[in-house]
Amino acid sequence: MLIRTHTCGELRDTHVGQTVNLSGWVNAYRDHGNLIFIDLRDRYGLTQLVFDPEDANEAGAANTGDKHAHTGMMGDADKLRNEDCIAVRGVVRIRRGGENPKLPTGKVEIVVQQLDVLSKTDNPPFLPDDNSTLPNEEIRLKHRYLDLRRPSMQKVLGTRSKAMQVIRNYFAGENRFLEVETPILYKSTPEGAREFLVPCRNMPGTFYALPQSPQLFKQILMMSGCDRYMQICRCFRDEDPRADRQPEFSQVDLEMSFVRRDQITEMMEGFVRRFWKEMCGYEVPTIQRMSYRDAMEDYGIDRPDTRYDLKIKDISTFAARTEFGVFKSVLEKGQDRPRFNSKRGVVKAMRVPGGADKLTRKITDGYSSLAQRFGAGGVAVVKVIKAEDGSPKLDTGIAKFLEPLKADFIREVGAQIGDTVLFVADTYAIATKAIGELRQQVARDMGMIPKPGAEGGPWNFLWVLDFPMFEKNKETGKWIAMHHPFTAPRDDQRDLFVNADVNDDDTLESIVSAGYDIVLNGSEIAGGSVRIHDRAVQAKVFQLLGLSPEQAKEKFSFLLEALSYGAPPHAGIAFGLDRLIMHICGTDNIRDVIAFPKTQIGADLMTRAPSKATDAQLKDLHVASTWVEKPS
Repeated sequence: MLIRTHTCGELRDTHVGQTVNLSGWVNAYRDHGNLIFIDLRDRYGLTQLVFDPEDANEAGAANTGDKHAHTGMMGDADKLRNEDCIAVRGVVRIRRGGENPKLPTGKVEIVVQQLDVLSKTDNPPFLPDDNSTLPNEEIRLKHRYLDLRRPSMQKVLGTRSKAMQVIRNYFAGENRFLEVETPILYKSTPEGAREFLVPCRNMPGTFYALPQSPQLFKQILMMSGCDRYMQICRCFRDEDPRADRQPEFSQVDLEMSFVRRDQITEMMEGFVRRFWKEMCGYEVPTIQRMSYRDAMEDYGIDRPDTRYDLKIKDISTFAARTEFGVFKSVLEKGQDRPRFNSKRGVVKAMRVPGGADKLTRKITDGYSSLAQRFGAGGVAVVKVIKAEDGSPKLDTGIAKFLEPLKADFIREVGAQIGDTVLFVADTYAIATKAIGELRQQVARDMGMIPKPGAEGGPWNFLWVLDFPMFEKNKETGKWIAMHHPFTAPRDDQRDLFVNADVNDDDTLESIVSAGYDIVLNGSEIAGGSVRIHDRAVQAKVFQLLGLSPEQAKEKFSFLLEALSYGAPPHAGIAFGLDRLIMHICGTDNIRDVIAFPKTQIGADLMTRAPSKATDAQLKDLHVASTWVEKPS
């Protein structure tokens, strides 16, 4: 076999006259009668090969004395087809057909003297060509080895590789973080997501859990004197995949000891600047900060996309003055509760500039269905149009209820002629969630969301700080930790936290944690918090989450014990590596940036995982399956 001396993206006019060896796949085949042209591809690029009997034989005669040594090679070349794997030896010359300016190698071609066919291909289900129409994703995932040959996918793999180098250089290199590997086989912990369980053969009836994150291990490392930890690790969550989520994913996991929140945010902001600078030459400005409460009030979501200015406003005080029955009935709920209490009735409004023309009746009718999916009753609509005298006039929807207060209404929401105003009225939790989702749909309908450029931008970064410590689980009605149960309360919340009672919903809902996220273009790319380093505080959190002292000891005895032996203050964060690459590459589907992703139901179509276990395997693991296969 010929051993390659150069890659298919390397040769330039400075190599003219040299004899070189190349290896790769046939990307294109062109037979011009007495000449055969092949575009040879590897992950570095394309090089044009020329099978020219006259030139090849002359070169062969000069080297071997055999003028007919290459006649058989032309017959082999004539049988080549796309995706055959070959190696060639030949002489570099200037292209005789003219330069191809689209290729870095476009000035030269290789006159082939020797051809080795390394492997022939069957008829492929599709060609790995970015310029041709690709089949559906299911076929591409089934034949992922072909899909990964596409230049765009090779670029993604290269981007991931470079990203991991940048990450390690910044943290482990410049900032003295220790890279430590933590276990994959772990125990079940209440972090909120469903876990993958692994039966233990040597201890019948017991199970490992694959880690949702290395959270507790990295905290133990802080208590072990490892004051700066990092790891690019695999994490597992048995949840339904989405466009930005997979059951197994990569995470850049970080923890620091003896730091306050502003120190870790400064370190991570420095990383973000370095990462975007080295990956695509973008200078990230100072990252703005926003409280969780402001994010929910202005955008209805804790990861707001700030690339477009479409804000939400609470107009409950104004709405109470109207005669609209829906507003009045909603505002009767929970008015004795704190302003941001989830059960307090509110009316939220969103002004859509220019929406009167673009948002048709059909579109706005669909908004009610969207809001209903998130528990709201629907969406009320008013358009501001021009009256005959040129003044603003309220039209459609609930206009008649607002007309008596038209001037106040226009002033309240800042409406102008040509705008549409949308309303959602319900409890604070439902109305905020529904109008936050509505905001995103309106932005899509109005064409407000910028399309990613060649390098993935524009990028709007945002720190979201001061998350609530607890939230109600919608399915069970129990309190859970919003970030995780190892997040500390904010310093000024200690008294409120210490005096909280598990049955005091209003107090639990109002406690603010020392949690923080980094949001990019409406996507959470990192999340973290200051951790609890006081055993009594940690025990109190377990109590408020409904764990008895016995249950807490059973699940977390090692953590509680470690907290008893001089635990340092510590804080951490984790970046979603796949989401970072997603943004850098300018795609909105996480499967586009993972070498071997799963489908929407968590299947690997190439390897056909998951697969059934044999009866012998189940017996060896002391487990039995209750699944009964339905007759076809």
